Amino acid sequence: QAQLVESGGGLVQPGGSLRLSCAASGFTLDYYAIGWFRQAPGKEREGLSCISSSGSSTFYSDSVKGRFTISRDNAKNTVHLQMNSLKPEDTAVYYCGASLLYTIVAEEYDYWGQGTQVTVSS
Repeated sequence: QAQLVESGGGLVQPGGSLRLSCAASGFTLDYYAIGWFRQAPGKEREGLSCISSSGSSTFYSDSVKGRFTISRDNAKNTVHLQMNSLKPEDTAVYYCGASLLYTIVAEEYDYWGQGTQVTVSS
């Protein structure tokens, strides 16, 4: 069964860092762009970052540009999101998705993980 599994979330103080991972099983990520999204309570899902299948292209939303870095290791069928300088407003459930298109449009994603909670609080 094809699925994505996120890990690495948790509680961190403002200014701290976390590294999220998105691992695929049941299929290879080689042909898929991977995106990271988040959803906070009462808010709409927000597209944060995506990386092309080759890793040669990346996109960041203004809200995370300069603080988050997306990377992929196709050999390990895994994508990471390094999050630095975290702020309380980064608190949300973070999801990864896989799409055959290089896009941040959530409707174009074919597979989704179950999400991992990130809480930024002192």
